[in-house]
Amino acid sequence: MQHLVYADVIVDISHENLDKSYQYAVPDEFISKAVIGALVEIPFGRGNRTIKGYIVGLSATPKFDVSLIKPLLNVPSNGLVIESHLIHLAYWIKDTFGATMNDALKTVIPVKRTVKNVEKRMIHLILSQDMAKEKLEEFHKKHNVARARLLEELLKENGLDYETAVNKLNISRQTIKALEEQKIIEIVSETIYRNPIKRKEIENQKIVLNEEQQKIIDEVKQEYDLGIRNTYLIHGITGSGKTEVYMELIEHVISQGRQVIMLIPEIALTFQTVNRFYKRFGDRISIMNSRLSAGERYDQYLRAKNNEIDIIIGPRSALFAPFSNLGLIIIDEEHEGSYKSETPPKYHAREVAIQRAAMVGASVILGSATPSLEAYYKALEGEYKLYQLNIRAGQGILPRVHIVDLREELKKRNKSIFSEQLKSLIIDRLNKKQQIMLFINRRGYAGFVSCRSCGHVMKCPHCDVSLTSHNNGHLVCHYCGYHEPMTDNCPACGSRFIAAFGTGTQKVEELIKKEFPGARVLRMDMDTTSNKNSHEKILSSFANQEADILVGTQMIVKGHDFPNVTLVGIIAADLSLYASDYRAGERTFQLLTQAAGRAGRGSEPGEVVIQTYNPEHYSIVAAGRNDYKEFYKEEMTFRKLMEYPPASHILAILITSKEDEKAKNYAYFLLKVINDLKTSNDNDMYRINEENQLGIIGPTKAYLSKAKDIFRWIIYVKHIDYEELKDIKNNLEKIESPIEFKGVGVQFDFDPMNGY
Repeated sequence: MQHLVYADVIVDISHENLDKSYQYAVPDEFISKAVIGALVEIPFGRGNRTIKGYIVGLSATPKFDVSLIKPLLNVPSNGLVIESHLIHLAYWIKDTFGATMNDALKTVIPVKRTVKNVEKRMIHLILSQDMAKEKLEEFHKKHNVARARLLEELLKENGLDYETAVNKLNISRQTIKALEEQKIIEIVSETIYRNPIKRKEIENQKIVLNEEQQKIIDEVKQEYDLGIRNTYLIHGITGSGKTEVYMELIEHVISQGRQVIMLIPEIALTFQTVNRFYKRFGDRISIMNSRLSAGERYDQYLRAKNNEIDIIIGPRSALFAPFSNLGLIIIDEEHEGSYKSETPPKYHAREVAIQRAAMVGASVILGSATPSLEAYYKALEGEYKLYQLNIRAGQGILPRVHIVDLREELKKRNKSIFSEQLKSLIIDRLNKKQQIMLFINRRGYAGFVSCRSCGHVMKCPHCDVSLTSHNNGHLVCHYCGYHEPMTDNCPACGSRFIAAFGTGTQKVEELIKKEFPGARVLRMDMDTTSNKNSHEKILSSFANQEADILVGTQMIVKGHDFPNVTLVGIIAADLSLYASDYRAGERTFQLLTQAAGRAGRGSEPGEVVIQTYNPEHYSIVAAGRNDYKEFYKEEMTFRKLMEYPPASHILAILITSKEDEKAKNYAYFLLKVINDLKTSNDNDMYRINEENQLGIIGPTKAYLSKAKDIFRWIIYVKHIDYEELKDIKNNLEKIESPIEFKGVGVQFDFDPMNGY
């Protein structure tokens, strides 16, 4: 067997340098230790100075003249520092999900190290008090006013902030430098971290746990102390106290000197989650999210790397916090689609978390009221350990759910977006000074714009999607940002009967104000939360009961806990059912269950109104009953029949080009390569190989066939064994494309969360 004898080495981990690697020869004595991610010592530059680097690739092929390739100097045995294990993880991501090594590295090491540190400089007196007084007298005699003023301050208190001296005492930097050169003072710098957490008070009060919660905590702790590292799935109904279980286990892990990563699905959850954790754990906790400034992100990265924090909370990117002694990873609301990356590498945080935990000897806890079918399937198969929380914490009871058939409302000539039942319950809650949440899973002012005379739909000229009407009088493309003024006449037939269809959050807000003029209304959607801290302001305002009704998109239904909310209205439950996506039923069930779970979390019982045109659909019926097991049984029957995940696996191969014909031809070129790899029995567009159950759908135009003037074609490959699909991906990555396909892009996505 031939050894891989050439190593690609990066010499500095920063965004600027990740693209640049240098090839070195691996001497025979280091071959066993020269693995991806290994720390190495190399001769660098003309002077061959010894520096450190990391192996990011191994090959048997030299990239240039062998006589010019220098050998590695050393592969230290203790070289498995934090960067090494993250680089190793990046390689696993590249191999498992498909991407370039550079893309994978930029995913796991996302921090640009060129952000300037914030430093606090302090001026200290070096001289003794007596000598300083002599100097002060001398300065007074020479009329060195500024020097005298600085010395007087330092005699009062030995330690003066540099910026205070310059800005408040009006002492020039030259004066300070002169006293430093005369060895009268010294300037000491310390790095100050930008802490994104604003809350300061710490209340270390523990909540009394119920039997179900305590049983999970005791069993997980026992296994942890025995060195058993499992993946656990906690399936707990809304309000069952999963967060309290997390906090008890976190406390146990950090008491042993290890660190914890807690993933939350998106920024909207940070407000309440971080405050709850901060009350318990103080400033040994930090957050990472996309709304932080570059400086804040950099500082949290450094704090984690320097072991100055124990807990990182954040969305998907927080998974790569550079902890050196990671003991536990928690993924709350693990069913959330935002845990899947939509840009290469298209990894899923759940799978990467389990891999990272296995590399460093950590446990993983997944939690959800509505687990993903993938997680629940693996739990039933015994791959994860399943726990149930079936009762609400603190004696709370689940809300009463009403399913309203909107077809019947129409028969009663009720054309309002509020059913009679929802309207009467809103009035009741407003009279009782209780709060209401109204959920709609659409954003913007309204849906698509079409002509009722000829059926023409207003579409984006750059993307194959309908434009959305906004109340600023513009039609907007939510893919590329293209916008144009709303038209009064149909551009196809000239008719005046052109209008927006569908109802968005802004429209609902307007209708609430019209229907319930005394109600105070807050709206929370992508448009109202685009600024930093806007989530926090809206949620704080609602928590402080400064509004009666909160209307919003799905960001209002996830994880928030408002004790005074006793009514949740779901305006259009089945909008998500008609997405061109095999997960539509699962998403609908999850959204409805999560939304219903916001009601009755305090002392007062809650009610939920689900308005739908499809009250018989199993996902809506199961959500109304809060019956996950019934939903799972129905949905898995459908998935097995159609060979969809988790019953089978799918590899989506997306082909992109500025020329439609070129994208199409390359898609058929790849199809031939796949068929050569796995011979097929027939020539149909959908084919199954009896021997290894390989199914191919396509090539075909993607559902979004053009985006930002780029044409998109898709091939789907199905197989029960993930490794088979990975093998196809690996072979496609290696092929050399004919010259006529230059400029065509290919992306891989395993078990896609969204349709193409």
